Amino acid sequence: MRQPGEAVEPVRDAAGTTLTPTPVHARSLESIFGTVEVARTGYGAAGTPSLHPLDGALNLPPEKYSLEVRRRVAMEAAKSSFDEGVKTLEVYTGAHVPKRQFEELVIRAAQDFEAFYAHRQAGARADPHAASILVLTVDGKGVVMRPEDLREPTQRAAAARAKTFTARLGSGSRLHAKRMAAVAAIYTVEPYVRTPEEILPDSPALRETGSARPRPEHKRVWASLAQSPEAVIQEMFDEAAHRDPQGSAGSLWWMAISRRWIISSRWRRSGTSP
Repeated sequence: MRQPGEAVEPVRDAAGTTLTPTPVHARSLESIFGTVEVARTGYGAAGTPSLHPLDGALNLPPEKYSLEVRRRVAMEAAKSSFDEGVKTLEVYTGAHVPKRQFEELVIRAAQDFEAFYAHRQAGARADPHAASILVLTVDGKGVVMRPEDLREPTQRAAAARAKTFTARLGSGSRLHAKRMAAVAAIYTVEPYVRTPEEILPDSPALRETGSARPRPEHKRVWASLAQSPEAVIQEMFDEAAHRDPQGSAGSLWWMAISRRWIISSRWRRSGTSP
């Protein structure tokens, strides 16, 4: 409806050069309603690329796929396989994204992951009114990988195991085929003060009338396959030190004890190498 997107005011580039209108340029945009052809007026000068004010006004990406399509691609990739994501997108939208482009969109969606969460956590670290209890928790999640992407100790174990008849443990389970993703979380929460009667009520009705459980605040959850478990855990403790410079000895000491158990016991029993 806004084609051809002629600018009302003079158009200047970043260097301040006034640009003149050029012939109308057309571009394709893959939206959730299907492929849309957008015609807009370009503005340029000798030796400079054309600018299209309508692209900026509509917040159009420089590539073919709209921001909403890219958002849904990232969401579907987190739920299931690339093949399933492509099918779901075709069933519930008018967009068509081939598998290779689907994979590329997912990679680009994650490229600013670290910077995004670093900026997001800056506010949580500087909050002087955070709740009094600082909670740290860490876990592991095995992810099936291609053999070449396994960590070196797991690759050796997988190669040795493949020569036997016990490479597969059961339905859906394979030994030495996963890489452990380290998962960490940190948040603050207010104390949940209850009376003995609220913990063990005489009737279920009394339990429902008890005080509401405080909700976690400034919660950060992250996971990494690329970093080692030690690096993720160290990042978690660094985050705790930023949030609580005075040091909550009880909670940090408990995590220091649990850290050895998590790495040496729980992950070792899972059949994968950290």
